[in-house]
Amino acid sequence: MLNLDRFIVEFDKGLRTLFSRAHSARPYPDADVMEASMSDSEKSQAAALMRVNHSGEICAQALYQGQAMTARDPLVQQKLQHAAEEETEHLAWTAHRVHELGGHLSVLNPFWYTASLSIGAFAGLLGDKWNLGFLSETEQQVGSHLQSHLAKLPVQDEKSRAIVAQMYTDEIGHAEMAVELGGAPLPKPVQMLMKLNGKVMTGAAYHI
Repeated sequence: MLNLDRFIVEFDKGLRTLFSRAHSARPYPDADVMEASMSDSEKSQAAALMRVNHSGEICAQALYQGQAMTARDPLVQQKLQHAAEEETEHLAWTAHRVHELGGHLSVLNPFWYTASLSIGAFAGLLGDKWNLGFLSETEQQVGSHLQSHLAKLPVQDEKSRAIVAQMYTDEIGHAEMAVELGGAPLPKPVQMLMKLNGKVMTGAAYHI
């Protein structure tokens, strides 16, 4: 059971994830990429896609924090916390790009965070094998989602593409890490349910 101090720490993490500006230890992937000329509709499309990516990173932060809270193995906890730090960088990159494109972040982010934190904590309670399996499957689905965005972003929007490409590399790395640590493949019905949940989130975040 979580003690009061741990609860306060996790609550503070949630507030900072949702309402504070995220920072990146690494250089922004698009730092050396020139801004391309785009029409208003192209900018709107790119901003909506990057807003979806930002909401996905909100979910990732919450999932990792929930999983780390209930993980049993200290090494697993450490790896999850390190991955969460990389996801924080993704938050910084995507939020900055959304604002550059004249867009706004999803107003549903507090809901995504709360729901994902609960799911992550539940996954951790199932045991590290399933916890890591859930992480691997999540990151593989996120990777597929990011690949689809590379096809949907305006061709000339190399700045957004650079960000998404680096995010994809990181997410696949997280999936591979989870497998190496002993993550078990999830049952097909669970995978399908996760995909359905992802579609709901991406569809809502695209517009709201």
